[in-house]
Amino acid sequence: MAKVILVDLYHPACSQYAVCMEQRVSRLQQVIGEDVKEPVYLLLQQEAGGLSQGALMDRLVSVNSGAARVLMNPSAASSIHSFKQAVDSLEVTDVEVLTCNRRQEVLQVYEQLLFTPLYSFHYRTDVFDDLPPCPLGHPSSTCSQITEVKDEITTFLQRLPAVKGEITILKSPLISDCFSHGFTKRTGGISSISTLSSLNLFSSSRRRDSTAVVAENLRRLGLQAGFEPHQFHLAKVNHASDVWVMSKPAPESYDGIVTNQPGVVIAAPGADCMPLLFTDPVAKVIGAAHAGWKGTLMGIAMATVNAMVLEFGSKLVNIVAVIGPSVGPCCFTMEPHSAREFQAIHPDCVRNMDSPRPYVDIRLATRVLLEKGGILPEHIQDNTVTDQPNLTLCTSCHPDSFFSHVRDGLNFGTQIGFLWIKESHERIQHDH
Repeated sequence: MAKVILVDLYHPACSQYAVCMEQRVSRLQQVIGEDVKEPVYLLLQQEAGGLSQGALMDRLVSVNSGAARVLMNPSAASSIHSFKQAVDSLEVTDVEVLTCNRRQEVLQVYEQLLFTPLYSFHYRTDVFDDLPPCPLGHPSSTCSQITEVKDEITTFLQRLPAVKGEITILKSPLISDCFSHGFTKRTGGISSISTLSSLNLFSSSRRRDSTAVVAENLRRLGLQAGFEPHQFHLAKVNHASDVWVMSKPAPESYDGIVTNQPGVVIAAPGADCMPLLFTDPVAKVIGAAHAGWKGTLMGIAMATVNAMVLEFGSKLVNIVAVIGPSVGPCCFTMEPHSAREFQAIHPDCVRNMDSPRPYVDIRLATRVLLEKGGILPEHIQDNTVTDQPNLTLCTSCHPDSFFSHVRDGLNFGTQIGFLWIKESHERIQHDH
């Protein structure tokens, strides 16, 4: 299927709605004939629902030989959200929009907030151009209209029920009470696509979850964990070993963040890659890092530790490192030439070295590198620790709990590890 067609018949300020609809439906029947193979969706406002019992609605549903689907939800945001779900279920990314010049800019706001650059939108404003002008309340889009659209989308998303389950946060007993932290699981959000459902926390130009949906997921996580979205800083991953020291200008990309500022939430993403959290309860310094196999080999874990030491005076003996949910050696394989680099870190990091796809343990490699760098073994929490709850679960093995690139393919979701230094009043409240 090449594309879908969205026909914009949404005229919220039109004083002659029925007349305009009559003209547009007649034109639509001329433009979209019986030979059109693509699915057609008709966008109407619900307050014009009186049309549903009349001949005009009958003509609408007869468009495209009766295959057209009518989108007439309580709000435009709700209808376009339903349209996106339909597009995603068809696994289509090309959308042709039939509208008028006055509506294109407003529709593009919905596109920018509810879709991603993965989708290609093509706007046709010529279809209705020669019809009599529609007496809309505004001759063209205004800043206030665009602001209203953004507010409408935000309100709509906030009212959506969680797709499945509640937000669950995993915590390490090794991390002191002077910090707040956690590793997220996949439940409790509003992402509806199966591989992103439901608490996906990253929007990408190559995936289907929009910035607005991810922002709402983050807002819900913040309510649960105790932070505001404006406090939140997620690593701008490049699968390398750059670290942002938050007192300095941010690099263009970085896989690690360190700070000594209370109340600033730092976070690292993961979906098979490891979210790493570092704390120093003595100097009150924290770090977060994203470590995939490339970053592991490049030394991102110790680069983050070293930044804590050099920039903020942390001592190695005080630093605690926690390895979050990530792909285990049960599910992660590599080409032999890359696997040998892990074997060089420690022989136990690779299984079946002589096979075409050896199994690799990136978590063990991280522990070995941290211990070599001076972190005390008892200050590292991973899946080898048996006297503490296991936070380093295999993301690929637990589809109900975690997202996984290895398991789900390119349109995968993202969980995070997050961390902040509590403000002094937070500690006082905790003590009471």
